[in-house]
Amino acid sequence: MRPVDAPVEALVARSRRLGADPRNTNYAGGNTSAAGVAEDPVTGGPVELLWVKGSGGDLGTLTEAGLAVLRLDRLRALVDVYPGVDREDEMVAAFDYCLHGRGGAAPSIDTAMHGLVAAPHVDHLHPDAGIALATAADGPALTKECFGDRVLWVPWRRPGFQLGLDIAAVQRDNPQAIGVILGGHGITAWGATSEECEANSLEIIRTATAFLAARGRPEPFGAVVHEPLPQPEREAAAAALAPLLRGLASTDRAQVGHYTGTPEVLDFVARAALDRLAALGTSCPDHFLRTKVRPLVLPAGGGAPEQIRQLHAAYREQYAAYYRRHATPDSPAMRGADPAIVLVPGVGMFSFGADKQTARVAGEFYVNAINVMRGAEAVSAYAPIPESEKFRIEYWALEEAKLARRPAPRPLATRVAFVTGGGSGIGRAIALRLAAEGACVVVADRSYESAVAVASEIGTSDVAVAVDVDVTSEAAITAALDAAVLAFGGVDLVVNNAGLSISKPLLETTAADWDLQHDVMARGSFLVAREAARVMIEQGMGGDIVYIASKNAVFAGPNNVAYGATKADQAHQVRLLAAELGEHGIRVNGVNPDGVVRGSGIFASGWGAQRAAVYGVPESELGAFYAQRTILKREVLPSHVANAVFALVGGDLSHTTGLHVPVDAGVAAAFLR
Repeated sequence: MRPVDAPVEALVARSRRLGADPRNTNYAGGNTSAAGVAEDPVTGGPVELLWVKGSGGDLGTLTEAGLAVLRLDRLRALVDVYPGVDREDEMVAAFDYCLHGRGGAAPSIDTAMHGLVAAPHVDHLHPDAGIALATAADGPALTKECFGDRVLWVPWRRPGFQLGLDIAAVQRDNPQAIGVILGGHGITAWGATSEECEANSLEIIRTATAFLAARGRPEPFGAVVHEPLPQPEREAAAAALAPLLRGLASTDRAQVGHYTGTPEVLDFVARAALDRLAALGTSCPDHFLRTKVRPLVLPAGGGAPEQIRQLHAAYREQYAAYYRRHATPDSPAMRGADPAIVLVPGVGMFSFGADKQTARVAGEFYVNAINVMRGAEAVSAYAPIPESEKFRIEYWALEEAKLARRPAPRPLATRVAFVTGGGSGIGRAIALRLAAEGACVVVADRSYESAVAVASEIGTSDVAVAVDVDVTSEAAITAALDAAVLAFGGVDLVVNNAGLSISKPLLETTAADWDLQHDVMARGSFLVAREAARVMIEQGMGGDIVYIASKNAVFAGPNNVAYGATKADQAHQVRLLAAELGEHGIRVNGVNPDGVVRGSGIFASGWGAQRAAVYGVPESELGAFYAQRTILKREVLPSHVANAVFALVGGDLSHTTGLHVPVDAGVAAAFLR
C-alpha cells in the first residue's frame, strides 16, 4: 500500500542528484534516508517508517527498489537491547526484525545512523573535501575553524550501531548543528525536510571545498621529480606494461584491468611525496575496500620486467604480513595478496578487479583518495585511520557476508575477447554470445561504424569496445590490440573471423583475387594470432585462439580455388599454433562452418549470388538448398557458429587443442579424417 505522506519520490530524486556529482560522493558510496508515515496494512492505522538506501546500492542510480523499509519504532527500540560495542555486529541481524512487510532491499550497516538521528531526513556522504578534513592530522581543530559550531567532529569509529548512537548524541546536544565530520570517514547531514537535508549536505561540501582552497598551501605533494611522458609515449608504455601487470595482479585470481592517465593521477605520481603518501594507504572504508590498504608503486616508466616481478613479490609478502599482524582465529581467510592499484610515475595508474566496472571503479576510488590526500596535506598532514582499523573493516565478518551474497560469476567472467570481423554476421553473433557469457569484448572490424553498433548493442564500455582494424596491416593490428589492452588490461580469447569470399573458376581467378583472399584470411589470421600471442605470453595466464575456418578447408568445391586454399591455410595454422603455443597454456582450435547464408556478411556482399549461380538456384533459396544437402537437413545460422566457439572456450574443453569443430549440419565429404 502506498504511504500516506510518502517521502520516497523526494528521497530517490535527492539521492540521484547527490550521487550524480562525484564531488559529493563516490560510486556506491554513502546512503540517504527519509522518515514518513504509511498506513499499516494490518491495523489500518498509521505507522512511522524509515526508507534508507540498501546495502551495496548506488545513490546516482537509486530506484525505490533499492530502498530498505523499516519500522522506525522497532528500529529505535533496539537501543534498549544493544549489548555494547563489542557485540554490535549482532545488531545487523536485528534489523531484519524491524523490516516493514518484505522490507525492500537488505539494510546496510549504516542503517542505525539514519534511524537513531532525530531528524526525518539524513544524508551520509563521502565527498573528497569532507574526507580531507576527516583525515587531516588536526582534523578536529580544522573542522572548528571551518564550520564553527554548525558542523561538529565525531572521532573515528567503525560504521555500526555505536556510530549511530554517537552521531545521534551530537545531534541531540547541538540543536544548531546541521551535520558532522566523521573522523577518517566522511560526513553526515540532516534536515527537517528533504530539501533542507540536501542543502545542508551541499553546504558542508562547498564550505569544506572553499576552506581547503583558501587555507591550503600550493603544491602539497611537493616538487615534481618525474615528468609525465608525452601522451603517445605514455599510452604506448601503458600498453606495453598492462599485460605483465594484469598477469601479476591475477596471481591469486583472474582480474580485468583498467588504465587511468588523467592529470590528477599523473601529477600525484610525479611528485616527491608519492612514496610516503602511497605507503600510508587510503582511509575512507569505501576507498580501501576497493583499492586495498595501499598500492604497488613502480619505478618511473615501470622498470624492467624482472624488477616489476620482484616488486610484486615483495608487495605480496608485505600484504601477507599485514594479514598476519592483525588476523584473529575467527578472521576470514586472506582473500588474495595481489595489488588492486599499481602506480607508475610518468605513465599513470592501473587498477584491477573481478570485472571491468570493478577495476574502473577501484581506479576512481583511488583518484578520490588522491584528492583527499591533496586536501589534507594542503592544510595539515594526511593521517588516515590506523592499519589495524583498516583490517577490522577489510576482514569484517559483515563484509565477508556481503561478498558471499554476490551472484556466481558467468563462465567467461574476467576473460577479454578480441573478435575480428565482429561488426556483422558470424562475428557479431560470436561477440554477442561471448559477452552474454561474461567476457569483455573488443569488437574489431574494418568498418568502425559497424563495430561501434555491435559494441553498443552489447552494452557500455565496461563490457564492450569497438576498434577499427584492417587485418592486412601489421600496424593496424598492433594498434587495435594496444587499444584492447588499454581498455581491459590484456587479451585472453581471440577469434580470427575476418574474411571475404571470391567465387570464380580457376581460369577467371586473378592474382589480385588470390592475393586479396590470402591477405585478409591467411595472412591476416597469422598476424592477429602472432600479436595476440605476444600479449598472452606476457600475461602468463594462458588463453584461446579460435579460427573461423570453413568446410571448404577440407571439401573441394567447384569454382572456389582462392577461398578454399586460404581456408585450408587457416586450418593448418590451427594445428601449427596449437603445437607451438601449448607450452604457454594457449589453446588453438577451429570452427568449420558451411552454408551460413542468413545473417552472413560474406553472403550479403555478393558471395551468395555467386554461389547461387554456381548451384543454379535463386539466391533467396540458397540457405534452404544448403540445408537440404546436409545430413541433418538443417540450416546453419551465425548463432550456431557462436555456440561452437563458446563450447571451445567455455571451460569444459580445457584439455582440447588443435581441434576443428564442424558446424555444417553434416557434410560427409567434409568429415575430418
